[in-house]
Amino acid sequence: MAEKKDSGKKSAAPKKEKKKRGPYKAGKSCPKCGAGVKLAEHKNRNSCGKCGYFEKK
Repeated sequence: MAEKKDSGKKSAAPKKEKKKRGPYKAGKSCPKCGAGVKLAEHKNRNSCGKCGYFEKK
């Protein structure tokens, strides 16, 4: 008789839900780095993570 071979596959895991993202925020761009780099908004300043430029609010 032919016996079933265990293929070693586990049962499929439940699919993860995708994170819902909010609307795009248009922020200020860095004057030193150019239009592709945005300034991070802190409570008392805006700062660039690439070059370190910052301006106080």
